Amino acid sequence: MNLYFLVEGKTERILYPKWLEYLIPSLKRIDNPYDASNNCYYLISGEGYPGLLDNHLLNSAIDINNSGAYNYFIIALDSDEVTTSERVQEVNKRVIDKRINIGDCKLKIIVQNRCIETWLLGNRNVFTRNPTTQELIEYIRFFDVYKDNPELMNSPIDYQETISTFHYEYLRLMLYEKNIRYTKKRPKDTLKPYYINALKKRLSQTPDHLYTLNSFFNFCNDISKRVVK
Repeated sequence: MNLYFLVEGKTERILYPKWLEYLIPSLKRIDNPYDASNNCYYLISGEGYPGLLDNHLLNSAIDINNSGAYNYFIIALDSDEVTTSERVQEVNKRVIDKRINIGDCKLKIIVQNRCIETWLLGNRNVFTRNPTTQELIEYIRFFDVYKDNPELMNSPIDYQETISTFHYEYLRLMLYEKNIRYTKKRPKDTLKPYYINALKKRLSQTPDHLYTLNSFFNFCNDISKRVVK
């Protein structure tokens, strides 16, 4: 079983390998896409959207076809301001428009709704019920991610940035209350097994929340069972 990951940005480039060590421990990361032998994965960042689709999609497909060793081509990207179905449709349209054919390799699209920070907001263990900063108090007053599904959170009407930026700031403030300094280049504790386990616990408590995260975990679980050791 060999997987080829094309992920959106700098955070995913750091986070996904750490999560995969825990979620699919039988897979070994390789640094060159042509080194795939058995139970390997290769991961590359598209360095943002839409560059991931404009520049890297075709190059990744060429890697997969030339190698002939991959079972899955996984594209992981944010939904941002559109719905998950609209983002999936966009990726599929790009595949058609660029005449991409990856043979027997299966395409798997992972949409982070709205962004990777949205998933990370699902950890109830790092949520502070009595925050010390007025900014975080206002964020929670706007949308309580402890009680409600983070994937349904938009941003205030008067907020000047994107929804994804609002989710990032919410997470940064929430983690800062626990003395965790989160940045996109240094996602810190979110890389650790305890954080993944807290997200899994959240999904077991509220199975109708964080649908896209649950979809990713289910995919990893399925691959882990199918890896030939």
